[in-house]
Amino acid sequence: MIVAVNEFVKRQVKGSGKTYAKTISFDLIAKHSEEQMLNKCYSEGYRDGVRIVHADQSIINDFVCPYVELDEDTQLVSRLVKRSVNEDFYIQTRALNGKPLKTGKVDMIIYRHDVLMENNEHSTDADWELISINAIPQGLDSIPMGPITMMRNQLNLIGGTKAQYQSNEWAESVCFWQKYAALEPNI
Repeated sequence: MIVAVNEFVKRQVKGSGKTYAKTISFDLIAKHSEEQMLNKCYSEGYRDGVRIVHADQSIINDFVCPYVELDEDTQLVSRLVKRSVNEDFYIQTRALNGKPLKTGKVDMIIYRHDVLMENNEHSTDADWELISINAIPQGLDSIPMGPITMMRNQLNLIGGTKAQYQSNEWAESVCFWQKYAALEPNI
């Protein structure tokens, strides 16, 4: 089993407003994901061929958590953005102030080659590819997929990977993202 780096994850760098590693390269994160899968340190994702690989505690502190907990003093900004040229715009909301939460856990999202091939989103011929890195705030066990991503997947839109979600999954996602937001980069 080989885990390679998908081009999509390479957007997760300092200044992106997304989880990023301070010193660990994408190649080393992919290698760590491979080792963790061999050690059975993963859970199944939202569909067959998607895995959530749990990072070892020894590397957690290298990852920056981009999230803040919202309160009545949080200032927000929304804008229309695209993740890639082919995708439709979506409304992205970020916090303009707040203290970034401490990283408690890190999950690496890994897709199997055949799943990526469904929409021609593979970057390599490896068995698995690293798609996303998610820092989970200290005190939380997990974070739900964002409702925009869920919508893109369920409606099988460009940039989505076909999936169906239960109503409670939608509700949990909306509930969570009403309490947390990514901090605007360079604040």
